[in-house]
Amino acid sequence: MPDRELLYSMSKETLIDMLEDQAKNWLAHDGLWFQAVERHFGLEKAIELDKEAWISFTQIEAKRIMRRQGIESGGGLTALKKALQLRLYSRINEQSLIEIDSTHLRFEMNDCRVQSARKRRGLDDFPCKPVGIAEYAYFAHTIDPRIRTEVISCPPDPHPEGYYCAWQFTLEEHPIPVEELP
Repeated sequence: MPDRELLYSMSKETLIDMLEDQAKNWLAHDGLWFQAVERHFGLEKAIELDKEAWISFTQIEAKRIMRRQGIESGGGLTALKKALQLRLYSRINEQSLIEIDSTHLRFEMNDCRVQSARKRRGLDDFPCKPVGIAEYAYFAHTIDPRIRTEVISCPPDPHPEGYYCAWQFTLEEHPIPVEELP
């Protein structure tokens, strides 16, 4: 077991900074893994395998957030909103959550660390749409099986300057079968 006393001895500010560093480390590893797979097997296979990994990871992440925060399964869009704010991505990306009404929530990734780095290097947006569709659908479904996820825009789709990707979550009356997820 890690030495928790060391962590307890640190200031809250230091711990928050360390959490941000951990999120950056996680994203760096994800990117390096993807690049290695792409070099060996090509972009199409790398995206296929990345999607597979994200389907599993996003459910693990959602369940851990739910357990740590006491979020009950079936908590609707309120639970999803809270959980989205606690994802690792939320520590290092700028995002917005817009409550449309009681059954619709819009999520926008206003500044994505990956896409911004590519933009600075003069590269096109990374085509993350196939992975994003699975990632957000499985995350939302884990929080509440009644939530349907739709992509509004995600690279390679064109997008406005205000966001890189946008998603709409709709609370349905009945659970969506896992077989219907992407």
